[in-house]
Amino acid sequence: MASLVMLVIIVGCAAFLYLKGTFVQSVAWVFNALFASFVAFAFFEMLAAMLMKYSPAIAAWAQMICFLLLFVLTFAILQTAALQIGKEKVDLGLWPERIGRVVCGVILGYVITGQLLVALATAPLPSAYPYARFAERNPDPSKPSSPLLSPDGFVTGLFGTISKGSFAAIGTPKSFAVLHANFLDQVHLNRMKGSQDVSIMTNSGAITVPSKAGVWEAPNTLRDEEGKPLPARSGENLLLVRVGIRKSALKDAAKFTLSQLRLVCTPKGTAEHPLAGQGHAVHPIGYVGPGGRLAQKGLTEVIAIQASDVPDNSRDIDFAFYVPTQLVPTLIQFKRNNVEKVSALVSGEDAPQVVPFGGSAPAPAESPEPERRERRPDSEAPDAPGNSRRGSGLSPPSRMLTEGALEEN
Repeated sequence: MASLVMLVIIVGCAAFLYLKGTFVQSVAWVFNALFASFVAFAFFEMLAAMLMKYSPAIAAWAQMICFLLLFVLTFAILQTAALQIGKEKVDLGLWPERIGRVVCGVILGYVITGQLLVALATAPLPSAYPYARFAERNPDPSKPSSPLLSPDGFVTGLFGTISKGSFAAIGTPKSFAVLHANFLDQVHLNRMKGSQDVSIMTNSGAITVPSKAGVWEAPNTLRDEEGKPLPARSGENLLLVRVGIRKSALKDAAKFTLSQLRLVCTPKGTAEHPLAGQGHAVHPIGYVGPGGRLAQKGLTEVIAIQASDVPDNSRDIDFAFYVPTQLVPTLIQFKRNNVEKVSALVSGEDAPQVVPFGGSAPAPAESPEPERRERRPDSEAPDAPGNSRRGSGLSPPSRMLTEGALEEN
C-alpha cells in the first residue's frame, strides 16, 4: 500500500513539474521540500507539546498534526518566496529542460512520500498502517521492513546526518540521531502496544531516574524465573537500569510494553558531548521480578502497574538490557514523549540492591558480594552528583536546538 502511494505521488509530481515548470523552478521545489522537511523534524515535538498543553483532547494526534503543519507551511512560504524571486523563466534547452523537470519531480515525490509516511507513523493508527514495519506477534527490532526505496528512511536519515553535532558553536551539541536513534523503529514499535488501553504517549512527565547508581552490571548470580543462569552474549554486557514510573502519570503510564521502553547508547569516549553523534537503541529483555529473578518478557507483552504498587511518588523497576560492549548507556526513553539521561555505570560495591517488581518480597541479600561480569570502563559515561532522582519526565527531544534539552531537575 505504501509503495503504491509513493508511486502515485512520484508520478504526479513528475508530471506536474514537466508540464507546469522549468528546470530551475523544479530544482527550487526540491530544495524547498528538503528544507521544509528539516524544519518539521526539528520542531514538531516542541510544537506538539504546546498543542497538548492547550488541547489535551487531541494529544495522541498532536505530533502528526504539527509535523505535517510545519512541513506544509514552511514549504508554502519558501515556494512563495521562490516564485517572487524567479519570475523570469530560464530556458536551458529542450532536452535539459525535459529530463531535468522529470528527475526533479521524481525526487520531490520521493521526499513528500517520506514526510507523509513519517507523519502517519506518529499517529495513533494500527501498527499495520501506513505499513507493517515489524511482525505483529514477535517483533524483532533488528529486522525492520520498509516500503519500496524506503522514502521515510531517506528523509529521517538525512536529517539525522545533518543534525550530528549541529549548533555546536552556540551550545552543547545535541543530535537527532542520538535523541531519536533509529527514529522510525521507535515510532513504529511504540505503537505495538499489545492492547487498546495502552497509550502511546503521556500527558505529563511519567518517568524518573536516579542521579547516581541507576545503571549497573547484572551480577552472575542473577537467574531467570526458572532458576537458570542467563545466557551470555558475545560482545554484549547485561546491564540493569532503574526507571521510576510516576504515580501522578499512572493514567497514561500504568500499562506499557517493552517495545515502548528503550535505552539509547553512545560510543565510549563521548562523555564531553554525550548527545552528539550517532546513538544506538536497545530494548529490555525483561525486569527483576519476584524473588530477585529476571522476568523475561516479549516486546508486546503488556506490563501493568496498580496504584497500590506505588506507595510513594514513583515505582522503581529494574529493567535488564543487553548493551554492546563498545557503547555506554546515555538516555532512557519511555513511550513517545518521555526521555531522561541515565547515570554513569557503577562498580560492584556501589551497585544498589535490586528492587523486585510484581511481588512484595525483597530481593535476597547476597553474601559475600557476588562475582560480577567482566567490567568495562565507565569513565566516559555521564555522571551526576548526589543521590537525588532526576526527571522532568516530559522532555521534548526537539529541544536539541536549544540549551534546554534534558536539563536536570
